[in-house]
Amino acid sequence: MFGSAVLILVFLLWQQINPIPPEAVELKGREQFYLAPDLSEELQVELAWVSHSLLTLTVTRSVVVWYQDRVIHARGILPEQTMTKAGNLTQNVMDKEKPLYLVQLKLYPGKIEFDYLPENTQSLILQPLGKKGVLILGSNVPRSYTNQDETWIKVLADKLSHSLSSLEP
Repeated sequence: MFGSAVLILVFLLWQQINPIPPEAVELKGREQFYLAPDLSEELQVELAWVSHSLLTLTVTRSVVVWYQDRVIHARGILPEQTMTKAGNLTQNVMDKEKPLYLVQLKLYPGKIEFDYLPENTQSLILQPLGKKGVLILGSNVPRSYTNQDETWIKVLADKLSHSLSSLEP
């Protein structure tokens, strides 16, 4: 009896030491690229560079940049539905200027707010761009962003926020 308990305990400890990584899913949507045509060429290049960096250097698969009540850039795997207004969570991130990381999106009842992302998006980061915008990043793996990813996302968002301030009236 004691030997069985020890074997079970060893197995459980081993699972904590070497956890099974979460499974990636294939996001429902298609590859898309959109830039608001009224943006300066410099800003369009910067937005394209930021989204390319996020899509290639992190687990991000969907990028949406919401600024001044409109989508100014979208890239990656996205559904046909586009973002038309900031939902409660998104507005809260802008108001408080604090990022929000939803590690397993399917567990949040408010996920219906993100209908402009693939319906099977696994995790999500909302990174503020000051009080007027947010960088929205979706991943195909739950609990997938590392602390290093979050730091990189913050640095890119800070740079992008500074550049977007040129849109201020």
